[in-house]
Amino acid sequence: MLDIKRHKELLRAILAVCIIVVGITHFIKPEQYAKIVPPQLPNPFALVYISGVFEILGGIGLMIPLVSVAAAWGLIALFIAVFPANINQAINSISIEGIPHHPILYWVRLPFQAVLITWAWWYTRQPEAQPGASELTAPIESQLNR
Repeated sequence: MLDIKRHKELLRAILAVCIIVVGITHFIKPEQYAKIVPPQLPNPFALVYISGVFEILGGIGLMIPLVSVAAAWGLIALFIAVFPANINQAINSISIEGIPHHPILYWVRLPFQAVLITWAWWYTRQPEAQPGASELTAPIESQLNR
């Protein structure tokens, strides 16, 4: 029998670890990410470092029950914020080290951003059923029930 709760928690860990690893790579190879920052945006390296920090924090936060819902919302915002860089990469066929350089792959990657957003959004749903997340919603609910 499929244990949805167990699978959801396993997928939470996978998402968190992947996001943390990607965030770390923003500091190891920032020039790779800076290449895809749209030219209209100022200071590409600062934006790469900022997004790297928030990826790491979001991944860690996703694993901490008390802040997991807020972290999931933060990751959703981050996935939306970095989407213009993904579009820029696809439009201008900008290669990144470690990713096969094939323009079609850059275009196929774009819809995957919706998968990431949906994946993070899953952890904003029913926080009362998530381990520890109910601690965050209980004070709000008690205020609303007055």
